[in-house]
Amino acid sequence: MPTLHADEPLAACLRSLALQTITDFDIIVVDNSGQRLVAQNPAIRVIYNDRNAGFGAAVNQAIQASNTPFIATLNDDAVADPRWLESLLSTIEQRYEIGMCASQVRLDAERLDSAGMLICRDGTSKQRGHGEPPSAYSRPQEVLLPSASAALYRRDMLEEIGLFDEAFFLYCEDTDLGLRARWAAWECRYVPAAVVGHRYSHSAGQASELKAYSVERNRLYVVFKNFPLDFILMVPFYACARYFWHAVFALQGRGTAASFGRAGNSMLKLPWFVLRAHAELVRHAFRIGRQRRTMKRRLTPRQFRKLLKFYSISPKQVAAL
Repeated sequence: MPTLHADEPLAACLRSLALQTITDFDIIVVDNSGQRLVAQNPAIRVIYNDRNAGFGAAVNQAIQASNTPFIATLNDDAVADPRWLESLLSTIEQRYEIGMCASQVRLDAERLDSAGMLICRDGTSKQRGHGEPPSAYSRPQEVLLPSASAALYRRDMLEEIGLFDEAFFLYCEDTDLGLRARWAAWECRYVPAAVVGHRYSHSAGQASELKAYSVERNRLYVVFKNFPLDFILMVPFYACARYFWHAVFALQGRGTAASFGRAGNSMLKLPWFVLRAHAELVRHAFRIGRQRRTMKRRLTPRQFRKLLKFYSISPKQVAAL
């Protein structure tokens, strides 16, 4: 559990873990504040960083400091139902091929944050069921990958495919890891009984400049690491479609771009973030290419394309959320 603020949401999160119906687990909090804000507590282990190392790096530190067969990731602004861990464990232990489990993450009693993740053909990932009623997602089923805001991973899977890519720093690192796992033929199950309440984007803000730039850059990392070559060729067309719908919805005062403007940010910065993101992709092309070549693959490109198509979300839907 990485944390930047170590404020009341973290305290509420830790209280919810103390109420879990199973007790055979360790809690590791990674203090990314650089100020040692998390107080020592005999019930938890704290790893202190001198600076904000990013989400992926912090989770990797906790994984490497543990030796458990399963790793649960949880945002510091989440509150877990008492049966959260029990429900995830009972599912992932059903079959060895299940390498990941997604929780039912709620914004409140009537709206979902996520029930697993979907992916757009331009590499943008979005929460499945975001804003919809939880009752519409009450059935356990296979999904593409989990949101790391509340997920369970099998250590054997992580040791095979590698940990979170620390170059992402913030956002989409769970998408990258999940797609690498799917290339290696690991499965992901959605567990509706594993309920978590989540204060959406508590750390970075729902429509901050940091989030806008990071998501744009990291979706390019996801594409060039994980997408089949013929899908990569189509990415600019899907991206342009998403930009178009962002503009349309912004004029109507709705969607992601409109939220960015309402938060006091200049809309003129969005094209600049796109240019910066592409420049970063070029700068890191050699590293990303090496990662792509060394990726563990059991699926054929045809099978992977089928997965991406089945769990897809359109550019228009992405812009509207």
